[in-house]
Parts: sequence; structure tokens; C-alpha cells
Amino acid sequence: MNKSIIWRASCALMALLPLFSNAQDQTTTSAVPTVQLFRGPQEYKTWSIGINGGLLAPVAATGGSNDFTKWKASGGYGAYVKYQILHFMALRADYVGGKLKADNSKNWGNGQPPISPYSSYETKLKWSASLNAVFNITTVNWLFRKNFVMLYGSVGGGIAGYSPTLTPTGSNTSFDYKPDGTIKELIIPVGAGLKFRLSEFINLDLGYTMYYTDGDNLDGYHHGPNKDKYSYGYAGLEFALGKKGKPQLQWHNPAAATYDELEAQKASLRTALDAASQANAKLTADVDKLTKDSDGDGVSDFFDKCPGTPPNTAVDGAGCPLPAPVIEKKEEKVVITEEDTRIVKEAIQNLEFDFAKATIKAHSYPALDRVAELLKRKNLNLKLSGHTDNVGSKERNLALSRERAESVKSYLVAKGVNASKIEAVGYGMSQPIASNKTAAGRQKNRRVEFTIF
Repeated sequence: MNKSIIWRASCALMALLPLFSNAQDQTTTSAVPTVQLFRGPQEYKTWSIGINGGLLAPVAATGGSNDFTKWKASGGYGAYVKYQILHFMALRADYVGGKLKADNSKNWGNGQPPISPYSSYETKLKWSASLNAVFNITTVNWLFRKNFVMLYGSVGGGIAGYSPTLTPTGSNTSFDYKPDGTIKELIIPVGAGLKFRLSEFINLDLGYTMYYTDGDNLDGYHHGPNKDKYSYGYAGLEFALGKKGKPQLQWHNPAAATYDELEAQKASLRTALDAASQANAKLTADVDKLTKDSDGDGVSDFFDKCPGTPPNTAVDGAGCPLPAPVIEKKEEKVVITEEDTRIVKEAIQNLEFDFAKATIKAHSYPALDRVAELLKRKNLNLKLSGHTDNVGSKERNLALSRERAESVKSYLVAKGVNASKIEAVGYGMSQPIASNKTAAGRQKNRRVEFTIF
């Protein structure tokens, strides 16, 4: 393996580091919205350990020739610790050990017997340590909500320590290739595998990894331009670490999570819509109850104390028929005395209202009571003319003058005066009797005039 391959592999590992950093930042700094498709790795099992066993062989599936014609499979063993960064990517620290064997008992592919000073070798792979990026290739499953099988690939870099032992051709005595120690060389592992989810905590792991060494020392024989390589096919168990009930992040199915979140949001919106529809229906029923007028007298059934009033019957605010007006057969001559005029004038002088309102002040009641008694005793007619100053809008002053005249009328009717004998009108600020430029003048213009006849 040349230097360019090693350089590219190292760059690939360095390029993965920002993804790891970004995943951590998202976990610690992002705000939690109402609806999330992914709530961060704290909701999942992210750490796991694995043990495995299998076969080691001094050959790789990618092809190429080694220095011996016939390779032999030997036992191997391994273990790893893995951290799942995202649902599709993890960092895995691997350890692999075992033996590698081959000999020259087989002819080359062209039929020629091998010409080599060695008949066989055996290399003890004391240890190999590597850091690998593992990519889950089938994270989205459109057939099942939960994945049960996964295809993954891996690539990384590390160091292997091994000791070759060679047997010369024509001899039964072997010797150590490096008697004074262990050879340490850079390795680039590239692998793939299948993983099966057995339970919440345990996965079955079947994999195959090719190891490319940065030298030609694995078999103890420098021969040709190619560097040595070996492979490890294994089966093992992976144990997920974390609290019970948390799913494994590597089995997270984004398509299923998206569907579940959208269904939850849909159900929430449906519940809110149903509640709003029920509230609207209740409001409609209440409005119908308040506005329904079965007898058509202008008073809703809710407030009508005299239901079933005949059509075209004049009613009061409670929906009850008004008393029929008394028709006087004989018109009596009305005589207005000075005493009558004095009573009315006194009522005008004492009449006051709350500021900007049509509410009569209590101290005005005695004078109004005397006017009511006069009207009843002599059956007089009364015209109430409301006036204001020029403070405020024309429309508001006109309404206020009318309301004050009506307020006086209502008071007199409440004292027993026939409502048909009283006329209440408002003139607003159109008929001043003094200048509106002074406070005294405006006070005089704010009045209700009494005219008896």
C-alpha cells in the first residue's frame, strides 16, 4: 500500500471529526421545540461493547497476490468499544489477535511451481488496535417500523504488532524473522458486515474486515512490489450499554420517527379542532337562546316575562302588554298659575346630572317630585328640552341632551305621571342661552327646560 492511500484514509477520518463535534453541539445547545423528529442522543443507548471470534487469513477479497501460493485459515478473536454519534455513524475502537499461515504447496496461477527460499510461514498477530468510522447503510426501512437487520461499512486506521516465523525450503526447522522483538506497522482496515437486533441489549454481528499493512513484513519475506494484507471474518455479540427502555441509536429509523411525530401532531390538531367545534356549537346555542322571540313582540324569550303576546301589541321591556291609554272624553281647560310656574322653575334650577352622564343627582329629586305631583294633580302636559354646551362632538352632545331629557321623563313616569303626557327631546348645543366661551356661560347652556301646558 502506497503513501497516498494512507494519506487519503487519514483525511477521511479527520473529516469525520466535525460531524462528531456538531452532533455534540446539537445535543447541548439546541432548544427543545414542540415537535421534534430527533431529540438528541441522550434519549438512546449510544455506547456498546462487542466480542467476536472467527478466521484470520493472509489474503484480501480485493485480490492481489501475496508471497506464498497457498493461504490457510486460522483462528482469530477480537473485541471492540463503540460510540454511536448519529443514527448512521459511529466511532469504534477495535482489537484483533490470532495467527496467520501460508505455504508454497500450490503452483502459481500460470502452472509454474513457486521458487522461494521458504516453504511456509506462521505469523503470530499479537495485537492490532484501530479506530474506525462505522457507517450504517440501511438506516431507513420502508417496510418495518423497527429495523431488525442492518448492513454497515467501516474504514479506519491503526497499528498491528506481530512476529513471523519462517520455515526454509527443504528444512523442518523454523526461525523467527525478527528474533529481538515484535514488528509494528501501520494498518488500514476496511470492512463490511451484517448486524441483527436480537433484543433491546444484544445484537448479532457478522463481519468481514480487510487489513492493508504499510509494509512487506507480515509473512517475513520481502518479495515483489506488493505490500502484505490479511483479512478477518468473524461472528460475535454486541452488548448495548444504557438504561432499560432506551432504544439503541444505531437502530433508529428516521422514517418511522417522522411518521410517528406527524401522526401525534395530527391527533393534537384534531383534538383542538373538536374542542373548538364544541365551543362554537355551545356559543351558537346560547346566542339562539338569547335572540329567539317566539311571539314577535321584540323581547327575546329569555327575558320575556309575558310569552305569547298577541301580534302588534305594545309591550314594555319585560315583554308584558302596556296599559291601554286613557281617552279623556272631555277636554278640560288648563289653567297654569304662578305657583305652578314657580314649582317648575325651582325644578329647573335644582336639576343636576353626573358629569357627561344622564344620571340625575339625588338632591334634584325633591323638586322633581313636586313637578310630578303637579302634573298628576292638574293633568298637565310637559315638554322636556335637553341642551348642552359646545364641549365635545356635535353628535355626542345631541345624544347626551336627549338622554338627559329621557332620564327626567323616566323619573317622572316612575312617580306616577302618565308617560303620554310628557315629551322629551334633545337639541344638543344648537340653542345656547349664554356664551360658551366662559365657564359660567357653558354652565347655563347645560340645562333641561320644562314647558308645561
